[in-house]
Amino acid sequence: MGLFKHYSFDLWFTLIKSNPEFKKERAKYFHKNFNFNNKTLNEVETIFRNVDLMCNSINEKIGKNISAEEMYLMVLYQINEDNKYIGDINLQELYTEMETMFFNYPPSIFNFQTIEVLHSIKQFKNTTNILSNTAFIKGSTLRQITNYLGLDLYLDFQIYSDEVNFSKPNGKIYDLLIENIMTLRKGTKIDLNEIIHIGDNPISDIKGAENKGIKAFQINSNQLTIVNIIE
Repeated sequence: MGLFKHYSFDLWFTLIKSNPEFKKERAKYFHKNFNFNNKTLNEVETIFRNVDLMCNSINEKIGKNISAEEMYLMVLYQINEDNKYIGDINLQELYTEMETMFFNYPPSIFNFQTIEVLHSIKQFKNTTNILSNTAFIKGSTLRQITNYLGLDLYLDFQIYSDEVNFSKPNGKIYDLLIENIMTLRKGTKIDLNEIIHIGDNPISDIKGAENKGIKAFQINSNQLTIVNIIE
């Protein structure tokens, strides 16, 4: 525990996991309300999945951030195969509807060990944060979820790609991470090798952090879990 002074965490599939019911209900909503070409529910679900994967790949490659509104527009366009039906859709109202649905079917803590490890890290007066890329759900919504799940009790700050317009592994978002850490610690000396970023993605989390001289640790997408960072 004494090896690192600051622990940075990815959010999705690192500290929390999605509620599968949310994705089902979201697809049903679009299938019912915006399905002018009569796509099947399975086709709508596939479109959501493909847009999510595509935008994630673009964000990783370009290093910027495709907004939630842009992603929902891509889904609407692919469901209807043109834009003549979607010009009058109020995107702010649509996102509010999706946010309400997200709160009705919220994500959960990744596993029972997550809070235990965060508590252990904070007991040693280490500082912590979330550094997360966003997609269909904005950072402002995720901040409410971390509060709802009790994660914010163990966090000193949170950085989301849609709020800074950079996505991991872009070095600029890691620069922001380092700046926030230095500000948080108010001049207390900390070297880059005393900072560790933990996440599930070998590109955005591991490669991105290591390219900036920060230690990185991959969990959940391999044989390791959050417990291994304190062993």
